[in-house]
Amino acid sequence: MSLPVLVAIVAVGIALAVAAVHFTGGSRQASISSKDEALQRFRIDFPAENADAVRLTLDGKVAFISLHGAGTGIVGVIGDKFLTRIVSARDIKGLKLAGNKVSIRFRDFTWPGGDFVFAEPSEAREVAEALDPSLNSVISKA
Repeated sequence: MSLPVLVAIVAVGIALAVAAVHFTGGSRQASISSKDEALQRFRIDFPAENADAVRLTLDGKVAFISLHGAGTGIVGVIGDKFLTRIVSARDIKGLKLAGNKVSIRFRDFTWPGGDFVFAEPSEAREVAEALDPSLNSVISKA
């Protein structure tokens, strides 16, 4: 068998394998469709926590949950899975508020944070203040 034919067979085989994974749901992205769904997902991992308000990002990828104790619950989407955690002020490396966007950098290298956009600026402010009220002097209001 010639080299060009072998290369073509391998390329077609790889393309078919990728297509099979995609069409059987391997590239599906999860999302959080409601506040209730976020709470249910959070309670799977933290059943003893008492949750209060839930604030969803516009893209449906992250929910911030106010807890009755110390900290804030987070439910995030990573691929077709969910990441849940409780963070407190000591977990925050940096925080910036700009309109309806909160930029958060966590100290944990497994999830460094990101930019989270909310429907209303008031939601963004509430999330920022819940994560760390002492960071108010660092928050920029641009």
